[in-house]
Amino acid sequence: MVESTEDVAGRLFLAVGRLSRSLRQAGTPGPGHGSISALSTLVAFGPMRLGDLAAKEGVAAATMSRIVASLVDAGWASREPDPIDRRAWLATATPSGERMLLDLRSTRVHELQKRIDRLSPEHQAALGQALPALEALLAGDES
Repeated sequence: MVESTEDVAGRLFLAVGRLSRSLRQAGTPGPGHGSISALSTLVAFGPMRLGDLAAKEGVAAATMSRIVASLVDAGWASREPDPIDRRAWLATATPSGERMLLDLRSTRVHELQKRIDRLSPEHQAALGQALPALEALLAGDES
């Protein structure tokens, strides 16, 4: 039976969400998805205004302000006045934040690898073959 693209989209949405949640719960407790995503963006792109970071993450400025405040409180980010516009703030990942992110990714990637290792060779091959399509789904989000 051939599945419709709507069926595939629905199943993929649920599977990705559940897998992500399961991997977060399997490791040591840490920051939530929003904090991890914002910190990852800061590591990848360098210092950013809160409004720009909010836009890149697809959340409201007030939400991003709370996320950055929690990252600052944890010592994973710093918040400094923008030298160009003193009314605005720049958020920057700290070395401690970068280390935490690497450790967290390592833990979750290790857990994912254990789960992949338990799959049949056919399912492992199917995952590898699906990666280019999954990566293509993200191509427009990386700008």
